[in-house]
This record gives sequence, structure tokens and C-alpha cells, in this order.
Amino acid sequence: MCGRLTQYRGTHDFVATLSMPNPMVNTTGDLPFECYNVAPTTQVALLHMDGETLRADRVRWGWRPFWAKDRAAPINARVEKVANGPFFRNAWPNRAIAPVDGWFEWVDEGGPKKQPYLIRRRDGAPILCAAIGQFPREEPRDDDGFVIITADSEGGMVDVHDRRPVVLSPELAREWLDSATPKERAEQMALFQGEPTEVFEWFKVSAAVGNTRNQGVELIEPLYAEE
Repeated sequence: MCGRLTQYRGTHDFVATLSMPNPMVNTTGDLPFECYNVAPTTQVALLHMDGETLRADRVRWGWRPFWAKDRAAPINARVEKVANGPFFRNAWPNRAIAPVDGWFEWVDEGGPKKQPYLIRRRDGAPILCAAIGQFPREEPRDDDGFVIITADSEGGMVDVHDRRPVVLSPELAREWLDSATPKERAEQMALFQGEPTEVFEWFKVSAAVGNTRNQGVELIEPLYAEE
């Protein structure tokens, strides 16, 4: 987890969920994104702070430090190691929220191919994923990028995948974004205060999501009605 996202709402919908009074710079546009099948290395709308200003920018999903050019840029970071490991040391202070509508996982159910599932919030609200990375301030840079922080799955979701994003409530997401929040406090939030499994639902979707060229609302519809 997680290797594919949906981000079909627009920045204003995501920011409204955060309820932040800060001034804002939005370089992502005002229209819904309508991205139903977002793959790694894609430019994803990301929320982060620049001083007291909230920024919404399109940032590459994937990041690595400058000295790690000999390896692929990871798209996720394990919460158990991210705060103290050397790989993400420079990115850890740069906190962001990746606001998404859902994410996909593939499950081996004994068939010829793995079955894709969509995971989303039961209440239909945006999902506020804790993220870190390197972000644009004025002009985008080639080494900008971000990773989503992941934790062990709990409860029933382990049947879909053993890892999932650290999802924060709007209140905690505001604290996560606040540069005044100590790094130690941010680590505790990521480790222990992510949204519980009960907040989410998941269901089978079409195998067409496996092809990143496929886009459309049909990719997020249940494969069949639940009995």
C-alpha cells in the first residue's frame, strides 16, 4: 500500500474539509480533478504550508533524497521508521496532506489475476493522508516530490492489505500541517492517532483499473451489489 489513488474532487472541496482560516495559494485550478486512477510518479494535488500560507500544488507522487539517485523513488514511507531513519531525515520536517477520495488494493483470491478493491471513507468525506516530502515554494523543482506515510492495517482491513495510509481527522490534519507542531508530536500523531478501520469501507471494482490509461467514474463503482 498504497499504489493507486482516486482524486476526483477539487482543491476547494478538500480545503473546505480542513476548515483552515489561513490565506491560500492554489496552483491546481478551481475545477474538479476527475482523476479516478492515479498512478505513482503522477502529479497529485497536495496541501502544505509556506509560512502562514496554505498552498495547493501539484507534486510528483514519489520522493528520494538527492544522494539516493541509484534507486527508485519510493511512494510510501513506513510510520515505524520515517521519523528517525536516514532516508527521510530531510523530508520529515516537511509535512503535507495528500487529500484523496480513495485508494485501490489488489487481493489474491485464487483467480488468474488479483482482484482490485476500492477503499474509501464510509461517510463519503475526503481522506486526509499524512505525507512528507519536498514541495514547491515559488517555482516547481525537478526534485520536488512526496510520499504517503503508511501503517499496519487493523481489524478487517488486513484482509485487503497489511498496510494502509495514515489518515488524519481534519483537526489532526490542521495540527500536522502547522509548522509550530513539534516533530515529536507529529510522530506520535502518525504512530497512534490515525483514523481507525471502522471509518472505512471497501468493495470489489472492475479489473479495468489495472490499466492506468483507463479513467472514468465506472472504475470506482462496486463490481456488483452487495448481498
